[in-house]
Amino acid sequence: MKRSEIREAAFFLTFEKLFSEDSVDDIIDAAYETDEFEMDENVERLFAAVNEKSGEIDEIIAGLSEKRQFGRIPKVSIAILRVAIYEMLYDEKVPVNVAISEAVILAKKFSYDPDVQFVNGVLGAYARTLENKEESVN
Repeated sequence: MKRSEIREAAFFLTFEKLFSEDSVDDIIDAAYETDEFEMDENVERLFAAVNEKSGEIDEIIAGLSEKRQFGRIPKVSIAILRVAIYEMLYDEKVPVNVAISEAVILAKKFSYDPDVQFVNGVLGAYARTLENKEESVN
């Protein structure tokens, strides 16, 4: 699978988890059973990792969301942001600009225009915080 396909499948699972009390394993098993999109161990790993860090990532989203309280952010946007921020923060193989670009592509595909702008704005703000951290370290 291409990285964009892995990311999109992980987004689907992350979105589903927002509505479900099922375990990560149960959601993965159901995804294989339904066969609605391609699954593999890379999707499983990314989804599980995003889910594990969701509390930390949600705090980041809430802190960067100036105009919307976290509870008022559409779940599609939350799922997209979770995957993108996870990649920006924890996956050294994914450049920050790629994580943002791919998240915007997902938002354009599955969200409304204002939500695309919101996702882009939150991720842009987060990228700036990462740049500031790097500058202060150097």
